[in-house]
Amino acid sequence: MQVFKFGGASVKDAQAVQNIQVLLSKQNTHETVIVVSAMAKTTNALEEVYKAYLTADPNITEKVLAIKHFHLTIIKDLFEEKNNQLIDDIENVFVELDWILEEDIHEDTAFIYDQIVSLGEILSTKIIAAYLNYKGLACVWVDARGYIQTDNNYQEGNIDWASTELLVQKDFPKLLENKMIITQGFIGGTSENFTTTLGREGSDYSAAIFAACLNASAVTIWKDVDGVLNADPKLFTHTEKFEQLPYSEALEMTYYGATVIHPKTIKPLQNKQIPLFVKPFLNHEGTGTHIGQFEQIKYHLPTIIVKNDQVLMSISSRDFSFISEQNLSFILGVFAKLNVKINTMQNSAMTWSCSFDYHLEKLNKLITELQSDYKVYYNHPVSLVTLRHYHQSTIDEISQGKEVLIEQRSRNTVQLVMR
Repeated sequence: MQVFKFGGASVKDAQAVQNIQVLLSKQNTHETVIVVSAMAKTTNALEEVYKAYLTADPNITEKVLAIKHFHLTIIKDLFEEKNNQLIDDIENVFVELDWILEEDIHEDTAFIYDQIVSLGEILSTKIIAAYLNYKGLACVWVDARGYIQTDNNYQEGNIDWASTELLVQKDFPKLLENKMIITQGFIGGTSENFTTTLGREGSDYSAAIFAACLNASAVTIWKDVDGVLNADPKLFTHTEKFEQLPYSEALEMTYYGATVIHPKTIKPLQNKQIPLFVKPFLNHEGTGTHIGQFEQIKYHLPTIIVKNDQVLMSISSRDFSFISEQNLSFILGVFAKLNVKINTMQNSAMTWSCSFDYHLEKLNKLITELQSDYKVYYNHPVSLVTLRHYHQSTIDEISQGKEVLIEQRSRNTVQLVMR
């Protein structure tokens, strides 16, 4: 049993969907679970619908219709004859969206987000399952919300592993006897049958969850790059592909913000010793990168991870007292309560500083919660650059012409907050 995962770039249009069909026809897809993200920029588009709903934007209908038109156009390009059943299925998803948008605004905006944005994966998997069956690759569509069980922590649901494993092991082996399974990444469900999401770009994590529950032989993530690279090729001209990576190094890279794999993906795979392959979907025969239980490797180039659109916040006492453990306990508790992930932090006698991803609503809530007891300052936008296995020459090159606001060094890692 194996798990394949296809991201948004690999299902961005009709040609990309056709490429998946060709790829799967050349693979051994016996007992394969296929996890699929939303198509192209659909998640972004649904986020705009979510924002429009919260602000009563009069253009919301136009935004919804644009998403519907995008998916119906892909269907038209994929099928030689009109597929009425599939079109009805897609229309029904938009009826569900209309019902959500007709409701009064729920007090928990994260709940609203999950009910709206999760529909992108439903749309993509409905289309892909229909097309694969149309082309003779037998598959069954499965709603991940009925299997990946989470708590009510909307926008970043925590997995109920016992319930999830029980449900997956009960049904999936029978479904896989004669067909592939097509299911969604990124989404789960609560015990009350509400939809949750697993964090932005969480489809990799979904693949790892299914793999761990089924004790899969391997997980393959199909990407628009040759494998895991030491730096983003869109930002750096000289990059190097890793042929192999230990679980530990992949975990470090994702923790610091490498976007090629979702940060939560590695742990469930490492726990079950399931190998992870990152391969190029445009070059089906490419070797990609193999992540597994390897010894540490020799790094020829440093790994460079860039996170833009960061906030650098500095918090200091009002009475010139030290920032003590008690202060830090309160401050970190506020960050945890608001679900703000800290990307780097630094402490001095009277000031504690950290950087985190910009989110206007969360930033305003942080300031409100903290400024009654502390002085709060912030800079935005700034960039956080992390270098693993660094050389001083690389640090000098990256920081040239920039103002370095924070620099931290350890034996293997340097982090620079710059503007």
